[in-house]
Amino acid sequence: MSRDRSSKRFYRAESTHDLLSYMDKGQAASSENRWTFETAWEVANKVGGIYTVIRSKAYVSTEEMGENYCLLGPYKEQCARTEVEEADFPPNSPLTAAVNAMRSQGYKLHTGTWLVDGNPQIILFDIGSGAWQLDSYKQELWDTCSIGIPHLDVEANDAVILGFMVAQLIGEFRKAAEGYSDTPPRVVAHFHEWQAGIGLILLRTRHIDVATVFTTHATLLGRYLCAGNIDFYNNLDKFSVDEEAGKRQIYHRYCMERAAAHMTHIFTTVSDITGYEAEHLLKRKPDIITPNGLNVKKFSAIHEFQNLHALAKEKIHEFARGHFYGHFNFDLDKTLYFFIAGRYEFGNKGADIFIEALARLNHYLKSSGSDMTVIAFMIFPAKTNNFNVESLRGHAVTKALRDTIHDIQLKVGRRMYDICLRGHLPEALDLLQKEDTVRLKRCIYSLHRDTLPPVTTHNIVDDWSDPVLNSIRRCELFNTVNDKVKVIFHPEFLTSTNPLFGLDYEEFVRGCHMGVFPSYYEPWGYTPAECTVMGIPSITTNLSGFGCFMQEHIADPMSYGIYVVDRRYISLEGSVQHLAQYMYDFTKLTRRQRIIQRNRTERLSDLLDWRNLGIYYRQARAEALKIVYPDYVDHMDQELGKRFNYPRPISEPPSPTHSRATTPAASVHGSDDEDEVDEEQELAELRINDN
Repeated sequence: MSRDRSSKRFYRAESTHDLLSYMDKGQAASSENRWTFETAWEVANKVGGIYTVIRSKAYVSTEEMGENYCLLGPYKEQCARTEVEEADFPPNSPLTAAVNAMRSQGYKLHTGTWLVDGNPQIILFDIGSGAWQLDSYKQELWDTCSIGIPHLDVEANDAVILGFMVAQLIGEFRKAAEGYSDTPPRVVAHFHEWQAGIGLILLRTRHIDVATVFTTHATLLGRYLCAGNIDFYNNLDKFSVDEEAGKRQIYHRYCMERAAAHMTHIFTTVSDITGYEAEHLLKRKPDIITPNGLNVKKFSAIHEFQNLHALAKEKIHEFARGHFYGHFNFDLDKTLYFFIAGRYEFGNKGADIFIEALARLNHYLKSSGSDMTVIAFMIFPAKTNNFNVESLRGHAVTKALRDTIHDIQLKVGRRMYDICLRGHLPEALDLLQKEDTVRLKRCIYSLHRDTLPPVTTHNIVDDWSDPVLNSIRRCELFNTVNDKVKVIFHPEFLTSTNPLFGLDYEEFVRGCHMGVFPSYYEPWGYTPAECTVMGIPSITTNLSGFGCFMQEHIADPMSYGIYVVDRRYISLEGSVQHLAQYMYDFTKLTRRQRIIQRNRTERLSDLLDWRNLGIYYRQARAEALKIVYPDYVDHMDQELGKRFNYPRPISEPPSPTHSRATTPAASVHGSDDEDEVDEEQELAELRINDN
């Protein structure tokens, strides 16, 4: 077999365009006296999605830049106590000189390493130690940029203090780095979101010789506008941005974000859809798109992910048995688990059309006489009083039945053993005695219930005004015995100590059959990305960064278990029908077809790995350096011929259609016979034709 043909047997291949070529643990950065500071409010401070971005990217950043990479953020004791190992930097490092200079001015700084993959260096600023200068900071900001900060906006005040302390530190570092090497220092300061943007603004107004990069993960005004019921994307070019920001009392924050976006050397966003938004709301088109990746190694279970799915699914089965006791009239082997999860943003996360589509799906399954049942989980944190008593009771009575049966099984086994030893075949009456029958009848009678299974696992505070519960009531999804679609609203995040599930979020995802995320406003979308790397098919939209990314780089995403609902170019009713049809089509797949699809979905893991997507952050830093230091030459860039492309995942079988490739790279023709057989078999199993 030729080398080309034999290599086709492996669908995972190292891309020639990934970060591996640059991962020298900082040798190149050190020889060039090139330093990178990355600043975000979420550094070692778990607040939102940016925390996941920074944390998961830390490994490839340190592998590329080594000790010449440092993260900057606010000191939050509760998080830092468990996530940061405090230590001093090496005595000869310019970082040490800069930190000492700051401390000599009365600022409190915490230095050390972040206890995540890669162990990046970290400097955390105690906001309180700089608060005494807040008035002078605000005055300088007004004098140089005409940005006024209201006294009562605590979050904006903290952002101002952090920004001034960061700018002061980088200025001190720039001076200290002059004598560190014969090569003049080249410093990149990278800032995420408006909370860190003040530091960037000050570096420019104070004319500190550093290259700057600003990344927005979602525009501030965009989030506020989408929270209202407006046609956001079709009216982006019509908004009076100053007026809209003023009406929402965020004009000063909007000014901070917009100033940072315009003053930075390189402006990036995480997706094309966010870039389109930034172009109209921040009035600057992004220079580079920097998609969010994952540390795929954390989720990697290449040979085991199907087994992990089966094990986790059995735990969800146990929950379903307890929750639906008394109305347990469906076959768990013919039950599919769908879920939606994230921040409780009812409209932005698409929970509204998900529930509406579930009602349509319920009708489709009933009308077609399908023997499949769908249990849909909605996991959004909301205010609750406690667990629902009915949910807890269900698990108690099913546990009692299980324990009783286990005890009777042991007794029956011993009786059978004794009877067989005496040389007789046991009769039914010899094995199951009257007292055993009585115990079983008691357990069975305790399973009777007069009420319907609850739609929520907790008692929701003010449940009369809860949007999810109101939508469920309107669609009449009440978990009756005739419903083919059952709904369960779980209003808190999953942990392994949860008395109902006993699963953490990752394990729960592995046990489900599909994640449904029909978001209206989703700059990236980590939830479908996490599903993908765990081999779980998902539904996303063309208004999410993840959905746009998959549509752009996978010729036929559906065959890889990535279903993209159109929420941009068709009506809301059309989107609901689109989503309901996708879910209905999925219920018609056989078990083998779902296994094939999970295999295909998991193959996309490498596409989402930071080792590949981190190349765009490197490109942003390199472009910023070239603007500030015209003599700067990126030798690695020249070596690879400036080929910054997404990796080309090679699938085996090569392509699910004959008419076109399903991956960015077309399949190599002339594969061996076994490949061809596999391809045709999978095509037949998935019912995919050339249309």
